[in-house]
Amino acid sequence: MEIKVLGTGCPKCKALEKATRDVVAEMQIEANISKVEDIMKIMEYGVMHTPALVVNGKVVLSGRVPSSNEIKELITKNE
Repeated sequence: MEIKVLGTGCPKCKALEKATRDVVAEMQIEANISKVEDIMKIMEYGVMHTPALVVNGKVVLSGRVPSSNEIKELITKNE
């Protein structure tokens, strides 16, 4: 599974990255998590509001930091 956190480095972007890493560890799933901070690469996903979460190439959330349970749901639905 490929998970990307899109964000320029603001506190919300960092919070989403940490929450995502925590959820993946808790779920004990194999996932490659990366942080995309380049604004041009973020725009390639069509994201206008960060932070955003991309699971297997699909933008599943943008503009806010979700709860841990919501991150679990998004990962499970988009595996």
